[in-house]
Amino acid sequence: MKKATILVVDDDQDLLTAARILLRPKVHEVLVESNPEKLLRILESKAVDMVLLDMNFKSAIHTGNEGLYWLSKIKESYPAIQVVMITAYGAVDLAVKSLKQGAADFIVKPWQNEQLLQTLEAAFHEKQPAKVAKTSSLRTGTDVNLIGRSAIMEDLQYKMDKVAPTEANILILGENGTGKDLIAQEIHQRSLRNKHPYVKVDVGSLTETLFESELFGYKKGAFTDAREDRKGRFETAQGGTLFLDEIGNISLQQQAKLLSVLQNRHVIPLGSVHPIPIDIRLLSATNVALKTLSDENRFRKDLIYRINTVEIQVPPLRQRGEDVVLLANHFLDFYSKKYHKNIFGFEDDALRKLRTYHYPGNVRELQYSIERAVIMSDQQYIRALDVLFSPIEQETYVGPVENPEFNSHNLEEMEQKAIRAAIERYNGNISKAAKELGLTRAALYRRLDKYNI
Repeated sequence: MKKATILVVDDDQDLLTAARILLRPKVHEVLVESNPEKLLRILESKAVDMVLLDMNFKSAIHTGNEGLYWLSKIKESYPAIQVVMITAYGAVDLAVKSLKQGAADFIVKPWQNEQLLQTLEAAFHEKQPAKVAKTSSLRTGTDVNLIGRSAIMEDLQYKMDKVAPTEANILILGENGTGKDLIAQEIHQRSLRNKHPYVKVDVGSLTETLFESELFGYKKGAFTDAREDRKGRFETAQGGTLFLDEIGNISLQQQAKLLSVLQNRHVIPLGSVHPIPIDIRLLSATNVALKTLSDENRFRKDLIYRINTVEIQVPPLRQRGEDVVLLANHFLDFYSKKYHKNIFGFEDDALRKLRTYHYPGNVRELQYSIERAVIMSDQQYIRALDVLFSPIEQETYVGPVENPEFNSHNLEEMEQKAIRAAIERYNGNISKAAKELGLTRAALYRRLDKYNI
């Protein structure tokens, strides 16, 4: 990169100064500009190899669109110039969008110098930095929520790659069964704290009396059963990552205590008056929608801002297209080995059934359905009748099928889905399914034959 000329465009003079000081010994020339309107004129007059471009510039509303606009102008006139975007924590989603519009990569500010240099080095040599494989698993066994090739999962991977090395507090949002716990563990593993503890607490299950003792610890004699000193989870996670699961379910009183610790960066164990400094990176998760969570009668907004420097939305399985089949095959392989079965795949009707189901229980429901199918099957291939979904999940699901790859207004497809849902709901009882559908048994059998169900 010693021969490279880099143009840095940002309206923050302190950032321009920092970039100039950092890059000057590493490259041939560093150009800086605070006004993006002058960007194209500079490119006309100078042979620039790379542009480090901010996503936002001073305007009435900071949307990130300014950066995307200037990115498009650069790529339109100078397609060979590599562009690396600069973004704040809250605009990571837009930065991911910039990759699809031609940016080589993006960096989150405040950046780490070594990380910025590595990103620019990779861009200069016209190759992307190493990314997690599109089809990968977080851990061994069946914990594989990041298996997938869908665009929505690629976006999630990009976002995790960018925020994990930072110190940002992260709020992980998503329905039950989508794998929020696994996302939190992976963020820790990709972070600079991965040599230190990862501590998980299901705070939603803690009573008012247990909340303080579990999180902040206690001294011997603090209460009747306190027979010895005990560290709280904050102190146990010292230097590492603390993951607070189901944070949307804690009371306002618990929220006030948690906020105090996060603001003051210390805990006071029960029975003590001496504060203990804490150094942790906080990850939180909830299945409560952010809009619902922001109701101050339910959750303090000042605490939301503390825990939500960056927000990560884990997609439901019904939005992930053919990832359903990838996951199903993984679970099939795992449980076939576990239960010593020689099952080699799925019949076509079973695959159709897997693809058209709405998965209210998400990956967790798919996992248990495949395990049940492997246990019950005596064939070499899983059939549609072997795949049964949880009646508990079906009772609680009230939303539409959201998978864009399989959603359809075709009447025959809608009829097929209604028939399959009724049969699954009554575990194959044709009489009950026919009654619910308003058909005779004979009419239902004709449709089963017609659709090869």
